[in-house]
Amino acid sequence: MIEYPVIPENIVIHLGAPGSDAPNVTESFADYIKNVASSEIFPTWPREALIANILAQISVALNRVYTEYYRSAGYDFDITSSIAHDQSYVYQRNIFANISELVDEIFNTYLKRPEFIEPLYATFCDGVEVTCNGLSQWGSVELANQGLDAFEILKRYYGTNLDVVSNVSVESVEGSAPPTSIREGDTGRDVELIQTKLNRISSNYPGIPKIYPTDGFFGESTTAAVRKFQEVFNLEADGVVGKNTWYRIQFIYNAVKRLSALNSEGLRLSDLSTAYPAELSEGDVSAGVLVLQYYLHYIAAFIPSVLDLSVDGSFGAGTRESVISFQKTYGLPETGVVDRAVWDEIEAAYYSYLRSIPYRFTEGAPLPFPGRILRAGIEGDDVLALQRYLNYIGRTYTEIPEIAEDGIFGPSTESALAEFIRIFGIEAVPSRVGAVLWNAIASVYDDLYVGNTAEAGQYSGRVISEE
Repeated sequence: MIEYPVIPENIVIHLGAPGSDAPNVTESFADYIKNVASSEIFPTWPREALIANILAQISVALNRVYTEYYRSAGYDFDITSSIAHDQSYVYQRNIFANISELVDEIFNTYLKRPEFIEPLYATFCDGVEVTCNGLSQWGSVELANQGLDAFEILKRYYGTNLDVVSNVSVESVEGSAPPTSIREGDTGRDVELIQTKLNRISSNYPGIPKIYPTDGFFGESTTAAVRKFQEVFNLEADGVVGKNTWYRIQFIYNAVKRLSALNSEGLRLSDLSTAYPAELSEGDVSAGVLVLQYYLHYIAAFIPSVLDLSVDGSFGAGTRESVISFQKTYGLPETGVVDRAVWDEIEAAYYSYLRSIPYRFTEGAPLPFPGRILRAGIEGDDVLALQRYLNYIGRTYTEIPEIAEDGIFGPSTESALAEFIRIFGIEAVPSRVGAVLWNAIASVYDDLYVGNTAEAGQYSGRVISEE
């Protein structure tokens, strides 16, 4: 499952029923919705009825993409053209001009329940030949003629607990499976997600043991749960989460949560984020406080009403004031205490701004923690940035060996990390780079870069500490 809903640049459509021997075609998401709308509804309908129907069609398609409905079942497409399974799509059909214009206006908008994350599986039918629990297409025309706007029409069919999310970013969407298998000893958000999903699945399949705690560390209890899941669902019971096991877990999780149904159990932030350390308040000193401060420091760069703070791992008065300013900005009780609900809001805000940044290395501008644990074997621009930071730091701290800047987390990167950790006395392991270690490396890089580029007499940056 993709972490948060985005509009995919492209969507792959299977031109037939899911198991049929039919070709796949790729369309831009907007063009796909234009085709569906031109196939499902009439361009002569009132504008508000058209908007209501198009929003339902967008949400159905996004639900399929976001939950990886077909891909988690082993298919190589996102949605089908079969009206028995999805919505009507006619390859290379003509598109109505007014529908094309409307879709261009709202294709990056979708429907959801206020308390849930996933796009609503907004079922609909024509309301004449076929009736259903969702939107009636012809009924929407009647309501529009009565003067109701699109949102009022939608609430008539889907209930008043409905949100419209607009201005959603358009991004290239890749599969959620991690690039390397996850196994005992690994840590990170991918492990957290697996633990959370298996615990939910075990409510329906009680033979799968519960994992406790769900802390993002792949220990013996996680291995036991993975192995039992694999036995139940006829996979190789090796206790390792490779691509097949990852997507099978996702497929079963979709089913037990009914994520592709109008009466979905729904996804909440707590289903996606289990990294909450414990309740944090003034006087606490911990790695959890350090991560909290790191998130708030980054959010403050985007939201002036959130007070900036020192990132030192100590929950002092400045951290408390920053927390209160965040709570006030986001309409939360202004307690200055970070419980699970506040943590989830802070983390969600951080990742929402992180997604807005093209993640590539920019010299002299330290990038935020990329949101995934960097570990041996993975590749990407975030690894490349890490390598360049380490090489730059190594010009001053020559004990750090120079490494190839290839974007691959290999043994040389781990060796450089080990030396950095030793020099600065950081409590971390070189095989894993989380938010705390990333922030330390970025801070040292920033200090050195500012100092090396300063003019004579200019302030040379902060004093580098071993915090």
